[in-house]
Amino acid sequence: MRIEQHPILEFPKKKKIFFMFEGQKVSGYEGDTIASALHALEIKTLRYSIVKKRPRGFYCAIGNCASCNMVVNGIPNVRTCITPLEENMSVERQLNKGVIK
Repeated sequence: MRIEQHPILEFPKKKKIFFMFEGQKVSGYEGDTIASALHALEIKTLRYSIVKKRPRGFYCAIGNCASCNMVVNGIPNVRTCITPLEENMSVERQLNKGVIK
């Protein structure tokens, strides 16, 4: 899910960062947002809608919607599309009552 090679642009190697996603150690790169790192790992469902419990994912990528809200380091409603990835952070899907993982 990452662009590794491009005919015009260059993508310099960045430092690999390890973090926890729902209890599992995963990685992203320095400069990633939480949502972009998860998307690169092919994790597309970030939370579920409140009423109909439908999956929600990476949508606006500028912090205007709530589709990417997740629990980060125990804090709910973090907009992961604009929150930088940090070493050892804990990230979980934001589940609403009655939603099963």
